[in-house]
Amino acid sequence: METPEYIYIVLVKALTGLGNFVRKLTKYDYTHIAVSFDDTLTEFVSFSRRKHYEPLNSGIMREFRSCYAYGDNEKFRAKVFALPVEKDKMTKIKAMVNEIENDKEYMFNLFSMVTMPVLHGFTIYKTHNCMTFVSLIVKETDAVKMPKPYYKYSIPDLDTLLSDYLFFEGDLQKDGKNAEDYMTKPRFIHNVKTGCASVLKLFGRLSKRGDWIGK
Repeated sequence: METPEYIYIVLVKALTGLGNFVRKLTKYDYTHIAVSFDDTLTEFVSFSRRKHYEPLNSGIMREFRSCYAYGDNEKFRAKVFALPVEKDKMTKIKAMVNEIENDKEYMFNLFSMVTMPVLHGFTIYKTHNCMTFVSLIVKETDAVKMPKPYYKYSIPDLDTLLSDYLFFEGDLQKDGKNAEDYMTKPRFIHNVKTGCASVLKLFGRLSKRGDWIGK
């Protein structure tokens, strides 16, 4: 019998201002979610901000522990699930991630994320946020049954869904790996231009018939 490989689903207690606000509102610790392909938990893939001080400059991102424990923070809290994956499925999933990384059309689905409590998730052409991206990977593993479409799973939903596969919960220490220029502070006008351009582009995709699904 073939020994399964594992994909690690990582829930992160984000230390950002937004993360703190959401925790106070929801009384739930974890506000970000990512994927890791090895048990060292030193590199993660998700849809997130590409730089710490540019929240609307977002997309698929290779993150490191320093993205979660930044500045004077030396650690962050995480909850990790290890999902068994057959070798051929792992190859397919890694190819899918690589394809998304190399496709410059992919954007961050901000609209679905901010309306999740009311609309419960919808897709826009070639977009993801951290929840939909990780949920899609969970779906592709076939490790669990997902009764509803992958894009309708929130982080608490995934926490419950994957409970049988808990691998670790606790603090992860910062290490020496860093995302290039991640902590660089941009000029205010750059932030405004980048944010407006992203929002307008998303509105453009929503306005195109057939480019979004909301059920």
